[in-house]
Amino acid sequence: MALKPHEQELLDRVQTGLGIGGEWQPSATGATFDVHDPATGEVVKTIADATVEDAVRALDAAVAAQEAWAATSSRERSNILRRTFDLLTERKEDFALLMSIEMGKPIQEARGEVVYGGEFLRWFSEEAVRVQGDYRQNPEGTGNILVSHLPVGPCYFITPWNFPLAMATRKIAPALAAGCTVVIKPAALTPLTTIFFAQLLEEAGLPAGVVNVVPTSKSSAQSSALLSDTRLRKLSFTGSTPVGVKLLEASAQNVLRTSMELGGNAPFIVFEDADLDRAVEGALVAKFRNIGQACTAANRVIVHESVADEFARRIGERVAAMKIGRGAEEGNDIGALVDDKAVTNTARLVADAVDTGANIVTGGDAIDGPGNFFQPTVVDHLSPQSAIMREEIFGPVLGIIRFSTEDEAVEIANNTEYGLMSYVFTENIHRGHRMIERLETGMMGLNSGLASNAAAPFGGVKQSGLGREGGFEGIHEFLSTKYTMLPR
Repeated sequence: MALKPHEQELLDRVQTGLGIGGEWQPSATGATFDVHDPATGEVVKTIADATVEDAVRALDAAVAAQEAWAATSSRERSNILRRTFDLLTERKEDFALLMSIEMGKPIQEARGEVVYGGEFLRWFSEEAVRVQGDYRQNPEGTGNILVSHLPVGPCYFITPWNFPLAMATRKIAPALAAGCTVVIKPAALTPLTTIFFAQLLEEAGLPAGVVNVVPTSKSSAQSSALLSDTRLRKLSFTGSTPVGVKLLEASAQNVLRTSMELGGNAPFIVFEDADLDRAVEGALVAKFRNIGQACTAANRVIVHESVADEFARRIGERVAAMKIGRGAEEGNDIGALVDDKAVTNTARLVADAVDTGANIVTGGDAIDGPGNFFQPTVVDHLSPQSAIMREEIFGPVLGIIRFSTEDEAVEIANNTEYGLMSYVFTENIHRGHRMIERLETGMMGLNSGLASNAAAPFGGVKQSGLGREGGFEGIHEFLSTKYTMLPR
């Protein structure tokens, strides 16, 4: 399937080089790699493949720009972020289409990501001028305590493929607001949106070298080189827990500040008193947004036995009616998964669920190519031994397991090494408050299937990560606290 003229015109506006020190340039060796449309398998763009040498040059540029950027007034940093937000809002359709082409998500969801990703620019443009310190007398009366917050310094960001814009803005916006410079490595599967966003930052007036973009097919080598460089002061990573653990180990050598947004295995609990219409709507959003490829996706749908049959029937009917097709085309509910490995893994998890006792309500099969499509699927009567109960699905599969008591629901929900997101549907406010306290997750949606918001602290507990992105807390991930003693 050939690209449409307006799609090709958009892709032609995306730079093919590495963004280092304010210039777009080829890699040191001239190496390149291809970016594909997962809905067709076709190559849509060929871009520079950064070497270790390129990554170090990007850090050189970030280090060189750090002092001047930190000295830039908070109002000017705020103004640049606000101008970027305004430009992004104007070009919403361009960014949405670009994400749909390179990642596969339905165009209407891509538009939603532009709005969500843009809010981090607006939020942190406002937070940039509100970093507070403290001045107080010490208890002994011999001096005064001055507490100030200063930029951490050059940062290295590793972003995932599933939210190509929002994962970049969620990290870059607070870093710039705090006065930090950046080297960012977007996922090799979806680098184009980050490149296009960096071009937008340039247009908004961001000085050269403050944000540097180094896409690469050799992630491990690049990351090892930068994390071993003593000039780097901060790492922020979004991705799998096993990779996050390796990065934490490497970061320990130079005692880097780290933020880790890692894996999830979100429970979605439906109690017997829940509003089932609301619960079904919430489950559809929490599970099938982004084709199920989200760390916050409802992974284990835990439903009270008295309402489970009706819940399964209602949600099965809705899922069976979903329209499957290329994300960049209007009207499709389920786009292509990011690559063929994702299809294979989704099929494996469904087969395992059936082998361990579940039954398929709807869907259950991969769709013949071209493209990486899998039917939106509901499986019921999950066994506790099912792989779905332990692993992230990262595909359009909703699995239902039943429970009889509140304590049993909590035990099932907490029986995981992950602790990112949870969802609870109940009309009992007291039970809702108990769930806030009992569920071991960093975030929770109470009678809501969507909780992410730029003004809220995003992050998990246990093996789902460290630190928070967004909210008042987000900018402090990029600030160090300094105490000065002022004798009287």
